[in-house]
Amino acid sequence: MPLAIFDLDNTLLSGDSDYLWGQYLAGLGVVDGEAYEQANQRFYEDYKQGRLDIMAFLAFSLRPLADNDPAELARWRADFIEQRIRPLIGQPALDLVAHHREAGDTLLIITATNRFVTEPIAALFGIPHLIATEPEQIDGRYTGRVAGTPSFREGKVERLRHWLQMHGHTLQDATFYSDSHNDLPLLQQVARPVAVDPDPALREHARQAGWPVISLRPHASTAA
Repeated sequence: MPLAIFDLDNTLLSGDSDYLWGQYLAGLGVVDGEAYEQANQRFYEDYKQGRLDIMAFLAFSLRPLADNDPAELARWRADFIEQRIRPLIGQPALDLVAHHREAGDTLLIITATNRFVTEPIAALFGIPHLIATEPEQIDGRYTGRVAGTPSFREGKVERLRHWLQMHGHTLQDATFYSDSHNDLPLLQQVARPVAVDPDPALREHARQAGWPVISLRPHASTAA
């Protein structure tokens, strides 16, 4: 069955779950609000500009997982999903996923955001397969470190190739939807790359390469 691969943040979601999780924690007072927000914004701008130091960002973003009790984290996450994530899921995104599901495609989300944040979001879309950055756990607690390769830029290609080997799939006839120029390494690997509400750099690349450009925002059509 062909693969339908989806980036998550600013692609299926009309926002960035990693950035919003940081804002949510700051709003709870779990982290130092002003200092954390400044760092969170700085990392987000670096991401958009294509200069993000992924390991430095993960050391920052995974620290709250290590500093707090797993049961408390789970309660906060449940509230975060309801309050901050559900409103970011538009009908066009749901319709696109449903289109691929009805076609019999294998559905996969691949995201640089960590699994703690993204696993329940994948479940909201009914997407059974998720490649995400893996936060390390020891004895049931998060350590604040990364397990394995972060699924970011070339790391997405590496992680996907391992997943393909494990699941007996190939990229033949695969489609990948993304909003970000950071995903160009993977977009260039698939049979059908699709730019979704793309950032300026990806929009220009898609124009030059003749890739489809679509919008999944509620006002727009999902036709590719």
